[in-house]
Amino acid sequence: MPVNLTSNAITAINGGDVNLKPLVQVLDIKLIGNTQERYRLLLSDSVSTQHAMLATQLNDRVKSGRVRKGSVVQLIDYICSTVQNRKIIVVLNMETIIPDYEIIGNPKLLMESDSTSQKALAGSNSKNPARIPYNNMPAPNSGNKMQSFRPTVQPLYQPPPNYRNHGPIVKNEAPARVIPIASLNPYQGRWAIKARVTAKGDLRRYNNARGDGKVFSFDLLDSEGGEIRVTCFNAVVDRFYDTVEVGKVYLISKGSLKPAQKNFNHLKNEWEIFLEATSTMELCVDEDSSIPKQQFSFRPINEIENAENNSILDIIGVVIFVNPSVPILRKNGMETQRRILNLKDGSGRSIELTLWGEFCNKEGQELQEMLNSGFSPILAVKAGKVNDFSGKSIGTISSTQLFINPDFPEACSLRDWFDKGGKSAASQSISRDIMQGGPRNEIRKTVSQIKDEGLGRSDRPDWIMVKATISFIKTDTFCYTACPLMIGDRQCSKKVTRSGNTWQCDRCNQEFEECDYRYLLQAQVQDHTGLTWVTAFQESGEEILGCSAKELYILKYEEQDDIRFGEIVRQSLFNQYLFKLKIKEEMYGDEQRVKITIVKAEKLNYSTESKYLLDLISKLHV
Repeated sequence: MPVNLTSNAITAINGGDVNLKPLVQVLDIKLIGNTQERYRLLLSDSVSTQHAMLATQLNDRVKSGRVRKGSVVQLIDYICSTVQNRKIIVVLNMETIIPDYEIIGNPKLLMESDSTSQKALAGSNSKNPARIPYNNMPAPNSGNKMQSFRPTVQPLYQPPPNYRNHGPIVKNEAPARVIPIASLNPYQGRWAIKARVTAKGDLRRYNNARGDGKVFSFDLLDSEGGEIRVTCFNAVVDRFYDTVEVGKVYLISKGSLKPAQKNFNHLKNEWEIFLEATSTMELCVDEDSSIPKQQFSFRPINEIENAENNSILDIIGVVIFVNPSVPILRKNGMETQRRILNLKDGSGRSIELTLWGEFCNKEGQELQEMLNSGFSPILAVKAGKVNDFSGKSIGTISSTQLFINPDFPEACSLRDWFDKGGKSAASQSISRDIMQGGPRNEIRKTVSQIKDEGLGRSDRPDWIMVKATISFIKTDTFCYTACPLMIGDRQCSKKVTRSGNTWQCDRCNQEFEECDYRYLLQAQVQDHTGLTWVTAFQESGEEILGCSAKELYILKYEEQDDIRFGEIVRQSLFNQYLFKLKIKEEMYGDEQRVKITIVKAEKLNYSTESKYLLDLISKLHV
């Protein structure tokens, strides 16, 4: 008995029928895409064929062989979109009925004229489509042997229509179908998603060759756990910035999808939504309890030792120490606040967490007050950024969220561990005590040990701390001209060159009237064992000299105030610092040289230093 595919299914789908659930055959499969694997299929209803694109969540069907050339499949969830002036079926869900079967009929590619002339026929046939008789259907090439097939068809989720008081609805004016975030793809036509805002970024302004602009982004989470970032530019910012509120649920439609920029987007989604002038965003007044408030993927602190630099992750720990908030001059010349605290968990490790900006005055101050009262709070960090300076640490970014004493199962388990002995349990810091490069990287070294122990000559850099003074600073070249443009959340900072009355950046390929100035200090540091040359960049240069590179440049070259310039330099000499150094052998021309970089320069705290020395004496005595 021959297999009957759904009659005129291809024509019906091209006519807009998305409820047919037809039985079709796969005639061809082709892998396309350079950065993202996608499969293009050729589907047949035994008379006509049509190209289709498989949603990426169904790629495993092809890889596992469940769908291959000759397979008879039932389309469960699908749409038909126009891509580059031709129609293509986007398959969102399907079931394999027969894994392998001979080619049915003599199908031909459906042309646009065929589709137009057969829309009426498709409409009538779609009401009573021919189906495969599920009972007594023969297996391919099995002769007279009969085999029973009874596919499981999952019902497509369709929310009730929301027509309300819109009046008569004409074609294409009905509300878009709500779909899961995981099903979004750029081949769809009209769609809508219902999701909760879990994070909202700051409003940022930028300048490029097309002029000034502004942008902000926010993250969405739906009831199925799908996440995606939404970005708005310029006039769209004015429409939605004040509307978007973290924790609220919205119905969003009429946006465009583009590949996610993974340098700035940590969500596990290959797409990103860009809202446009025609986009809609409607607040859902009724609370939807099926959509979580937040979604976490916590990493134990001991696993962060092997995490990649600049990666984004979630952690949770007990706050055991909070430093005071201190002012820091940013790369763009603006002042911000920085506060450093320490977290520990049951993995036997602790880590340094750096709070920036408003986090210092809000959550940071609250955490400090709790510790001062004798209570150690639990802190959950959503979207913290890994930093590998001086071991591994975590820092906040614009999309970071902090949750103090949250009502999570992980927080309850951590509190129980801490109260039942974890408070006194020993923990090693992966930010200070354990550093990259192996056992040679002790907390403290002397200047002479850098050379004597051959630090920096292995494959990975050595990170050490040295108590020393600065004895000399080269003042003829203490800074360089840098690009002031922002690339995402960071300043470009690449060296720029003068081009007439403007500055030019080769990296950004742009010109601008004013450049930035960043430290590139060459200095000598010494202790009781010897001296060595070191390099200090922007942040450590500001810590040493107490002012920005731009201020010092203006003082020396524009105001030509050599007296004040000399005083600033002299005040930084012969003070005791605790230097965090990165030591790595690099190639200069044809010669290998060891480069020593000051990662951080802290003026010596004599009280803390005394406690360190007394503790060291006690260990030596034991």
